[in-house]
Amino acid sequence: MSATLRLAEQLISRPSVTPEDGGCTALINAQLEPLGFQCEVIDLGPDNFRVRNLWAKKSGTSGQTLAFAGHVDVVPTGPLQQWTSDPFTPTHRDGKLFGRGASDMKTSLAAMVVATQEFYQECPNPALGIAFLLTSDEEGPALDGTVRICKILHERGDMPDYCIVGEPTSVKQTGDMIKNGRRGSLSGKLLVKGIQGHIAYPQLADNPVHRAAPALAELASMVWDEGNEFFPPTSWQISNVHAGTGATNVIPGEMTIDFNFRFCTESTEATLKKRLTDVLLKHHLKFEIDWTLGGLPFLTTPGTLVKAVQDAIHTVTGLQTELSTTGGTSDGRFIAQTCPQVIELGPPNATIHKIDEHVALADIEPLKNIYKSVLLNLNQACALDKGHAP
Repeated sequence: MSATLRLAEQLISRPSVTPEDGGCTALINAQLEPLGFQCEVIDLGPDNFRVRNLWAKKSGTSGQTLAFAGHVDVVPTGPLQQWTSDPFTPTHRDGKLFGRGASDMKTSLAAMVVATQEFYQECPNPALGIAFLLTSDEEGPALDGTVRICKILHERGDMPDYCIVGEPTSVKQTGDMIKNGRRGSLSGKLLVKGIQGHIAYPQLADNPVHRAAPALAELASMVWDEGNEFFPPTSWQISNVHAGTGATNVIPGEMTIDFNFRFCTESTEATLKKRLTDVLLKHHLKFEIDWTLGGLPFLTTPGTLVKAVQDAIHTVTGLQTELSTTGGTSDGRFIAQTCPQVIELGPPNATIHKIDEHVALADIEPLKNIYKSVLLNLNQACALDKGHAP
């Protein structure tokens, strides 16, 4: 059994449903401290939802740092009886490692740690510094995890120059796709106000469903932007609509609509809010909106980090990786606010959050080797750059 597989199994065997870390942080600390990392455990959040975070760092001679970022928490298992084997007992079947977190993202964490250990064996005094930014609150509300640690690090002036988030980004084979950005997420809860009344006397009421329908049709057909080289166009989708008292003879007095923008770098939070509000006003609606910004879009254009990752993937697997910004949000959205270059790279994601989550055994060592090759590539770039930021 490889060191990467052994550590992945040890992490999977520790139940760590958000916000619990299940002892995963201590296990990773025990791997990093002998290498000379300064490990800082930072517990945040209320007593009933305490989040464990880790910032571990070992500086290099150039002053530049790559952070490996990720989460030790996992989503709930779902019905245990539907699992073929216990979700927190690492199990091998058909060339796969089964267990909750196998793909999202304990295998990535194990690969990061072992790649770092092997890197220091080859480069005991490297130009590149390495850090780990881990949390137990990524799968949950994400209020007391990476977002707060990034704020702390920014105030200290201690943010990394590069970051690799270990999210499962691959499709069929480790390394076939990486994320060099993500769309932003902006949600709204729209309350359209009318006047409740008897359905037989519509002239005495004001039906908010009828009032809102033309506006919603216009919003659904709007082109918010055209996207760009890296992002698809911004989309607007309704997720929930509710109106009525339950009675069939009552015109409702109000209607609630939940919606979400997944937006690219061609649009901003402010412009989207204004354009949507302008449509509602044009249709003379009486309304209120509660907005929630889930995350801003980020993009790492091809440069030092992207090249180091592309070269590493090609060296290890022979693949020409695909750059992508598709999918949901990740903690990369927080890191990218102050770290100039962020990408996401991990194993295939076909089974994440599913019953019988697994990762192919054949994908584990290549992932570790890719991470190690990235470290070697960046270390070389830092040494050639004589400590000046790229």
